[in-house]
Formats: sequence, structure tokens, C-alpha cells
Amino acid sequence: MLASELALWACGLFFLTGLLTGVWKYWQIAQSEKSRAHYYVDVAHRASLMYAFACLVLERFAMLSAWSNAVNTAAVLASVVFFALAVGSYILHGWLRDTRNQLQSPHKLGRVHVPGATMLVFMLLLIVAEVGGFLVLFAGFALR
Repeated sequence: MLASELALWACGLFFLTGLLTGVWKYWQIAQSEKSRAHYYVDVAHRASLMYAFACLVLERFAMLSAWSNAVNTAAVLASVVFFALAVGSYILHGWLRDTRNQLQSPHKLGRVHVPGATMLVFMLLLIVAEVGGFLVLFAGFALR
């Protein structure tokens, strides 16, 4: 599979996730006395739509990159995997209704407390993967 195709598949899946979390958000709003969805249901909805369009940016840069398909695929995959992990965590927190700020100490996942070091390592990996993945594609574009 080409890196650009991977990015388009990710785009479609994130857009679909955004649409489905939008239905979930509406359902929660309709059921709420204050006409509000849980904070992370709203975040999951918005982030999914945002990442869908971010994948289109990745697709275009992968198409125009001078690097090999293997390098471009790794770069796209690095970003997309962490986009998906972020959205997945938002969906999980929305489902569990366990927090309004997953980065606030103590870190919770349902009834389980997550060590602060785990969150720090995850966030550092996310930054490296998302920024690094795009920088690889951007450099490939600049070198063509």
C-alpha cells in the first residue's frame, strides 16, 4: 500500500469516527438536563474530524515527497497511530466519564490510577511521532 493510500484510509476512518461520535454527542445532549455531552465525547468528535483533515495534509505531502514509499509510509503511520491513540483515549474517557482533564494529576482511567511517568512518556512519544512524521514528509517535499 502506498503511503498516500494509507493516509486516505486513515482520513476516511477518522471522518467516520467523527460522524459517529457526533451522533453519540447529540444523543448525550438530548439526554442531558443541561443539554451537554460529556467533555471527552465532545473532544473525541472534534478531534476525529480534525485528524481526518490532517490525514489529507499527510496524504498530499506523501504524494509529493522525494523519499521512498517505505520512508513515507513510516512517517504517515507514525502520525496516524498517535492520532488514533489520542482519539481512542478521548472515546474511552467519554465512555467512562472519569475525568474532564486526562493530563491532570492524579491520572485516572476509570477507577485505575495511571502513573504520571506513563503519561509523560506517552506524550513525549506522541510529540516525536506526530511532529517527526510530518517533518519527514515535509523534508521529502522540500527535497523533490
